[in-house]
Amino acid sequence: MTPVVSADPVRFTDRLWNASEDIRRAIDDLEFLQLLGAGTLPLDTFRRYLEQDSLYLCGYVKSLSLLAAHAPNPVTGAFWASAAASAMDEAASHEAMLTGGALPPSTRTPEPSPECLGYTSYLTATAATEPYPVAAAAVLPCFWIYADIGRSLARAAKAVLDRDPDHPYAQWVATYDAPEFHAIVDAAKNFVDDAAAAATALQREQMIDAFVVASRYELMFWDSALHPTPWPLAESAVFA
Repeated sequence: MTPVVSADPVRFTDRLWNASEDIRRAIDDLEFLQLLGAGTLPLDTFRRYLEQDSLYLCGYVKSLSLLAAHAPNPVTGAFWASAAASAMDEAASHEAMLTGGALPPSTRTPEPSPECLGYTSYLTATAATEPYPVAAAAVLPCFWIYADIGRSLARAAKAVLDRDPDHPYAQWVATYDAPEFHAIVDAAKNFVDDAAAAATALQREQMIDAFVVASRYELMFWDSALHPTPWPLAESAVFA
């Protein structure tokens, strides 16, 4: 299928990226990511991150599946369905890390944090109720921001492994920069550009808003691993 070609020389996805610049800068500065890359993040915090990300991925798969169902053509739908399958594979790798013995055992059944539930609920609702171009823009930050920070995290993790080849999670972090994932991200950007080219002017404004909202959730989600927000009236042991 021939992609939709816009006469605008500026890619729409570049406009999305620029709209989230301040948010992305705040993500880059997060203490959680600095400690994760340096290999000094406490193991219980790393476990909490993996547990929450596993729960997030379950919701993300639902939103990608809905997006695939609402896609404008079979090629586009197949891509988003394949992305959902890749997210399921990622969740399986999380489970292997959680049960592999390198991390302290869990003393509770994980439940979604406010940030995790808010993010997945937003993506699922957007994919289910908003026009396809808006939903496509909403799911893109998870691909793109993850890939962007992954490059620096992977470099830092490899330096940690040079010092400590048996580090309990640095090898896992070093896979953040996998070329296969970056290829998926590039394809996702292309499909969002195609969606923008076929969208109305109002929908393109809504696409920018959706991308920014999802980027804010990215910031909140990453930060909550180190600075969790307890649910009101929840047991004090929830984030122990």
